[in-house]
Amino acid sequence: MADIPDDSAALLQLLSAPGTAVFLDFDGTLVDLAPTPDGVRVAPGVIEALALLAERHGGALALISGRPIAQIDAMLAPLVLPVAGVHGVERRGADGQLHVAATPDVAPVLARAQSLAAIHPGLLVERKRGAVALHYRLAPHLEQLCLQEMTAAVQACPGVLLLHGKMVLEAKPAATDKGGAIAAFMQESPFAGRRPVFAGDDTTDEAGFAFVQQAGGQGVKVGSGPSAATLRLASPGALRTALLAAAVSPTSKE
Repeated sequence: MADIPDDSAALLQLLSAPGTAVFLDFDGTLVDLAPTPDGVRVAPGVIEALALLAERHGGALALISGRPIAQIDAMLAPLVLPVAGVHGVERRGADGQLHVAATPDVAPVLARAQSLAAIHPGLLVERKRGAVALHYRLAPHLEQLCLQEMTAAVQACPGVLLLHGKMVLEAKPAATDKGGAIAAFMQESPFAGRRPVFAGDDTTDEAGFAFVQQAGGQGVKVGSGPSAATLRLASPGALRTALLAAAVSPTSKE
């Protein structure tokens, strides 16, 4: 990854500056990707760093994930943060209130994905609130077949959008995305009036980058690949290093 620009110093400055609102994707950003969704692990010290950084920014730190909120809570326990799950379908504010968006019927997509997985070992179907993810990381040779089948299924479901991420195809409500989730947080305390910074690694994070940069903040792309984000880090490890440094920085407390 030597060809990936390293904007760690710029990110550390942003994370340490008063008046920042911090938004973080989870898989591939805060934690390293794994062969299966339940195989990821939170590195030592990360939970403590998140807690300290959230405190130093007056609670203005949130996770913005494609995972359900319950999974994020389980992986970060005992820490409980503001969080958006399933690309904004679920959102828990800093006040603890849960907001759930209306979702279209994805049953036909689920049936198609499950039928495909039943005859092709290595495919994994993940059912979420209003969404269906088909993971092919363990069977990358099936990418085109998965794309063909999921595209056909989504076309028959009004209000459903297909996202093509890293070794995953996800059918989700077209009306919600990570940019909308961040926008909702930015209307609420303690995020309102702050400069948003959002770090993510995948195409599913581009809507978040677009929003924060339009709002005068910064998007941070983790890893390789085209992106509209203005800053770049080589890996989740580089992001964790910046978070740990900002958490203990004497200039980051407000």
